[in-house]
Amino acid sequence: MDGISDVAVGVKRGSDELSMYNSPNSGVSSVSDGASNGSDSKKLRVEEAPPSRVLHIRKLPNEASETEVIALGLPFGKVTNILTLKGKNQAFLEMGTEEAAITMINYYTTVTPHIRNIPVFVQYSNHKELKTDAGNQRTQAVLQAVSAVQSGGSPSSDVQEALAAASSPVLRIIIDNMFYPVTLDVLQQIFSKFGTVMKIITFTKNNQFQALLQFSDPINAQQAKLALDGQNIYNSCCTLRIDFSKLVNLNVKYNNDKSRDYTRPELPAGDGQPSLESSVAAAFSKDSNSLLGKIPGALNPLSAAAAAAAAAGRVALAGQAGSSGVLLVSNLNEEMVAPQSLFTLFGVYGDVQRVKILYNKKDSALIQMSDANQAQLAMSHLNGQKMYGKIIRVTLSKHQTVALPRDGLDDQGLTKDYANSPLHRFKKPGSKNFQNIFPPSATLHLSNVPQDVTEEDLRLLFSNAGGTVKAFKFFQDRKMALIQMSTVEEAIQALIDLHNYNMGGNQHLRVSFSKSTI
Repeated sequence: MDGISDVAVGVKRGSDELSMYNSPNSGVSSVSDGASNGSDSKKLRVEEAPPSRVLHIRKLPNEASETEVIALGLPFGKVTNILTLKGKNQAFLEMGTEEAAITMINYYTTVTPHIRNIPVFVQYSNHKELKTDAGNQRTQAVLQAVSAVQSGGSPSSDVQEALAAASSPVLRIIIDNMFYPVTLDVLQQIFSKFGTVMKIITFTKNNQFQALLQFSDPINAQQAKLALDGQNIYNSCCTLRIDFSKLVNLNVKYNNDKSRDYTRPELPAGDGQPSLESSVAAAFSKDSNSLLGKIPGALNPLSAAAAAAAAAGRVALAGQAGSSGVLLVSNLNEEMVAPQSLFTLFGVYGDVQRVKILYNKKDSALIQMSDANQAQLAMSHLNGQKMYGKIIRVTLSKHQTVALPRDGLDDQGLTKDYANSPLHRFKKPGSKNFQNIFPPSATLHLSNVPQDVTEEDLRLLFSNAGGTVKAFKFFQDRKMALIQMSTVEEAIQALIDLHNYNMGGNQHLRVSFSKSTI
């Protein structure tokens, strides 16, 4: 895609300052290339100007938009500027090269161009370029959106998209391959480099972390999309996929770790959703630039977003709670929970080293992950999920490690050391498990399935875990399969019960959350 830096945009300086966007029909007067009024046929005897990359377009319908004018030039090359004279039904279009302008004129002398079914007239302008103020944000947004269109598409549909795009301040963001956690605050840090972020809503859809982010102005959304779409927040993972939302305004009810309205700090946190802990908030508010590069394997390709991307370790590296990678999990079902079930569930997002269910508060547990990145990842995926019928709360603990009971003391099996567990998913550097970390979902991915095990066997096994199997699909080699439970909670339960289940012949079933649906 061509860079946008050479696109000069905005309002032409004439004998009086044009302010055509202040009112839709402010009879602006400036250059008119000898045609004082495009709708006055008596004054249209114009001497033909020599070829120029600036084209003068006359007899535009009153309601014609910049985008429709740009569409006239799109098939012939890059459009670098536009100036519309609304009150005169005229416009000036600047093409990237004189050759493109000549091709366009040659074409339109044989085929009359139409806008909204009205014939319009195109000729060379006496101007060799359009000198404009760069302050006109709407025109700039339209031009940038259009210049991002790949040539060869259908201009009319592309341009319609461009117009819709340029008018929305709301971006839809999908994070692909999310190995490290990407929180609401990280998005705010990254995107605020491009303008004022007013509101953010995060959610999981199609088993992918997504967000809606609203800027104060559509031009900021446009710039952020152009700069960030396709970028990785970390080295080879957490890829930003950015589109414009059809929404133009977000309605945020709660300020917590899932949604935030920065214009309304008085909003409540809402039920079951923690607001940002004060220590965590303090860490986020610290100067993040000093953290850049301190996270192993984390890279910052978003030059404009300085250390904003340092998501996984920011809280930890700022010297706040949690630098050890210890999590506090509360609101557990104390009748059902055991260290092993926590080890299995949290082990989806990192290598659990130790688990301690608190002796005096058995609905709470401390879980030590192998590092702060894994702790953040587990927290961002599991906080607010249902386990044994209760919505669990996951936060960073102030503890540096989880202590084991002193020798000879029995703590009723509430503390377990998993440091040497063979079940760690991430101990091999570069393991493909790093690429397959997804939020809890109703669909589970099964692997290491023995050849003689049938679909019926697996359906029965998972039904017995206390859920309803909605769908099932074997992969081609039958060593892997997808199985869909009726709810995410059922899938969490099945994963806890059946990951590492012995299928016979010492073949142990591997279960993880899937991003696919059946």
